[in-house]
Amino acid sequence: MATNYTYTKYTATNGVVLHTIKTTPKNIILKAISSAVTSSSQPNYGINGGFFDFSTQNILSIAVNNHAPVKGAAGDYGVGWTNAGTAKRGTLVWDDAAGKYSVQVTDSASNLTVTDKTKYWAQGGISMSLGNDSGWAAQADAEKMPNRTGKVERAGLVYNTGLNIWLVVTNTNCTAAEFRTAIKEKVGSGTLVNGIFLDGSGSSQMKCAEASVSGDGRKVPEMVALKDKS
Repeated sequence: MATNYTYTKYTATNGVVLHTIKTTPKNIILKAISSAVTSSSQPNYGINGGFFDFSTQNILSIAVNNHAPVKGAAGDYGVGWTNAGTAKRGTLVWDDAAGKYSVQVTDSASNLTVTDKTKYWAQGGISMSLGNDSGWAAQADAEKMPNRTGKVERAGLVYNTGLNIWLVVTNTNCTAAEFRTAIKEKVGSGTLVNGIFLDGSGSSQMKCAEASVSGDGRKVPEMVALKDKS
């Protein structure tokens, strides 16, 4: 049995099947990869990260560890420094120096608010707005969420009052609303605070000892990985 994470599978009332990895924020690292998350040659446990350009593999969501993008130099395009496009988007930040999470709506890692830039990670996506059931969809649209109402596979990150984090993937074709509802029902026993949607559709991929969720097997350039998968 794993000691640094817990895998659990849930089936929500609406039929959405959730695959979840629960761990601590200190066990998260964002990594550049060059394969499917589930590839046998890809050794990390975790799930797919943010949005990317399918043809170029440019990373189009913030993905930084300690103020360094996962794939290149700060300020470069397509390396994890910016949430590309004209919209500012929800970015989940773990401020290790302060011991707290936040979801910051921004377009660049240079605009993130953290206590110590050498002690944090930040993953970009789309705000899930778990505390705002009436306004979350409008916020997601303002952040230009792709295919919010379509029936596709989904992925996301959520955290709770106990500072746990869940990496969540579904291979059920569902809307963003259905995915969000399933998470609120099944994950965290009512203690969830907030989270973000990650890239979905065929990019929705998870790998751990207990489960492999492959999406359509496409190559993704970045993942939310476990530092210690034991």
